Amino acid sequence: MTALTPVRTKAETALMAQFEALRRELPKKGAALAARQGAMAAFAATGLPHRRIEAYHYTDLRNLLREAAPLAAAPTPGVGESVEAGRFLGDLGAHEIIIVNGRAMAGPGEGSALPPGVTFAVAADPTPIILDVSDAVVALNTALARETVTLKVKKGVAVDRPVHVVFIQDAAAAQAVFARLRVEVAEGARLTLLETHEAPNAVATQSNIGVEIAVGDGAHVEHVRVNAEGEQALTLSSLGLSLGRSASALSVNLATGSALARHQILARFAGEEAKLTLAGVTMLDGARHSDTTLVVDHAVPGGQSRELFKTAVDDRAVGVFQGKIIVRPHAQKTDGKMMSAALLLSEDAAMSNKPELEIFADDVQCGHGATCGTLDDNLLFYLMARGIPRREAQALLIRSFLAEAIQDVSLEGLREGLGGLIDAWLRRRGTR
Repeated sequence: MTALTPVRTKAETALMAQFEALRRELPKKGAALAARQGAMAAFAATGLPHRRIEAYHYTDLRNLLREAAPLAAAPTPGVGESVEAGRFLGDLGAHEIIIVNGRAMAGPGEGSALPPGVTFAVAADPTPIILDVSDAVVALNTALARETVTLKVKKGVAVDRPVHVVFIQDAAAAQAVFARLRVEVAEGARLTLLETHEAPNAVATQSNIGVEIAVGDGAHVEHVRVNAEGEQALTLSSLGLSLGRSASALSVNLATGSALARHQILARFAGEEAKLTLAGVTMLDGARHSDTTLVVDHAVPGGQSRELFKTAVDDRAVGVFQGKIIVRPHAQKTDGKMMSAALLLSEDAAMSNKPELEIFADDVQCGHGATCGTLDDNLLFYLMARGIPRREAQALLIRSFLAEAIQDVSLEGLREGLGGLIDAWLRRRGTR
């Protein structure tokens, strides 16, 4: 029987050629090479995901990613020292790690040295510890990321200030960046991790970022991610979370950039009695498309998860939320709740909400909900009747709606910085 040869798109062919070129530059043997080859083989077997794959039904990458930009060159010398990345959130006094074009600059900079008990390393091994290469986006990240930046917090260490990992594209023309960050927080440790992404506005950049956070027994992590990439950017991001026994984690994603963005989350409960909160704010205008897709896997008893995602969609933009809570057969006493709410601010705006539950245990408390609507005319009239102009009244209502999703961020300065990004988007909307 003659084997069928899959028909490759132009982008798929280019991505596979990029891997062959990169492989000639990297070590020719070892576990890292085997991991890359296995990941590329997985991608070659499926190609870019399309609408017939359920998780990508609303974001057909085979259709949307027509051209694969060339891999980014090494960053301009000194760019890591001069970059003002992440300063739109204000001065948080954070320890900084700067990654330019997928490559870590020479460790934390002057005045930003990591405290005792926290280590930083760069390695060539891209093997995922939480994410799964059966997903094509993860497979591409594993195959094409030149290096893995690893941050480790030792047992019992409470990091005094946030650690800010800055991902930035140093680009004058279209380019693609593949980068990977691994964070391991040992038993009883505490960490606030800020992750920001920036790229030039006038350049059609592409990025595929993989972040994995392993939270040890009794440890606590607060993770905030901000997508502020350029207005022509294509941004793919994958977050893997693993929680040990009695661990707790908060992860908040705020998206205000990119023409096309997909942020996917895989969260696994590896230890009993763990607690997880996932939240997100997405602000869309123009013809932008943004997709948040997540799976929360309760694999052990006694876990608690809360998911709250807010989306404001204006102009001809398209928002997507797909969320799934899985409760395994032996994961009794699970408590999981998921909510996605969207505001449509124009006649042409669109939003797809798809929350799901897969429950295979009987002693659980789980629920989900989704809403999609316009601003409340009665509330708008109430504010306008008190002399507030219509645009300002709309902004007050939109901000109140979105801000609920960031209220669990404990660091006041960071929470205010996120609120400032919401305000900036509303001001921009008000001047159009």
